[in-house]
Amino acid sequence: MSDSTVSTAPKRRPIVPIAVAVVILALLGVFGYRALAPSGTVPAATFTLLSGEKVSTADLKGKVYLINFWATSCTTCVKEMPDMIKTYQQFKDKGLDFVAVAMHYDPPMYVANFAKTRELPFKVAMDSDGTAAKAFGDVQLTPTTFVVDKNGKILKRYVGEPEWESLHKLLDGALASAA
Repeated sequence: MSDSTVSTAPKRRPIVPIAVAVVILALLGVFGYRALAPSGTVPAATFTLLSGEKVSTADLKGKVYLINFWATSCTTCVKEMPDMIKTYQQFKDKGLDFVAVAMHYDPPMYVANFAKTRELPFKVAMDSDGTAAKAFGDVQLTPTTFVVDKNGKILKRYVGEPEWESLHKLLDGALASAA
């Protein structure tokens, strides 16, 4: 065979990169669904507030409430906190309760300082061992906010900053049916 001979056989594309891409897309789909889909009923969890008081999801049954996993090092969390305060202020007289749960890696001193300087009007808890985040589907992305109805059903899970208008409509509906 000389160098001038041209092969007419088709080139075979390696299947490994395609298979890897398919697996990655499938995992992203599962993670995305798990991160955004409501998971049914609220898990049993106990939160230790900055005051030392303990509050559990069982204590909140019969109320409409938000559970917001956040961190002082999370820029989106810090950015959304004034809107979380406004949302709480707007709906608290209609029966809304709220627990802001600082992630296990957040230094308690930072959380306490943030809560004091920002005058957070709702319950602030530390998830010092990560058990609350694990109970809520192994929350790792902050902010992650759960909207829970009076029966303990998770109505919505927001990963990232909520779309405020839709959150307020959801709260209006949940609080109206709770009355």
